[in-house]
Amino acid sequence: DSSPHPLVLIGMGTSIAFSGLFYNLYRGKKEEIKLLKKIPVFKPDDHLLKVLNASSHKRLQYVAVEGVVQADGEVLQSKFVPRCHGVIQKVVVEEHWKYWSHVTRTCFYFRNSRTINKNETNNSVPFSLVQPGSYIADVHVKVQNPLEASGCYMERVYSKMRHAQEGLAEMVAQGLSGEKPVAMVESEQMLRVGSSLTGLGEVVLEGPAAGRGTPALRWLISASPP
Repeated sequence: DSSPHPLVLIGMGTSIAFSGLFYNLYRGKKEEIKLLKKIPVFKPDDHLLKVLNASSHKRLQYVAVEGVVQADGEVLQSKFVPRCHGVIQKVVVEEHWKYWSHVTRTCFYFRNSRTINKNETNNSVPFSLVQPGSYIADVHVKVQNPLEASGCYMERVYSKMRHAQEGLAEMVAQGLSGEKPVAMVESEQMLRVGSSLTGLGEVVLEGPAAGRGTPALRWLISASPP
């Protein structure tokens, strides 16, 4: 019998389907990279002001602005690191539970593990992007809605793991589910003052209809250190 085995046909069909899927993903990413390369890139300087004043409605719909982070007023102090200041702060507390074997009296770390009791706190203060080395910036780009930004633009400044302390509730849970808390992880991330940052989004000129207004990055779609 020269007819192919059904399993062979299934394997061939699956391989073709995955090849098509990965090729479409590759084409999508390639087109995305092409679009990103076409995005105009500006510094917070007089040239950006001139372009905004000459543009329709004093706005640029989608551009990149490269600058240094500068707080507009008070800064955020790190919860754990002395003399560490920023404009965005995220503190996360996670509790790690593992499956406990009563026979071997050990935890299985690589299966049946989960993270619970996640407590996340986010804080931010108004800030702008300025030119590097500008202590008194003539032109600055105010950043709006920074907590809605996507991308890895914050620095991990603190992370500590300590063994969990078992209380009555944890002992009851261990008896019912076979799991036990093994560690508590507390971490802090910050967008620090003085960090280099590239923001992508709509830039509008606020203030006077013409002249030296204040550019504002209204919608921070993505941000990442250069």
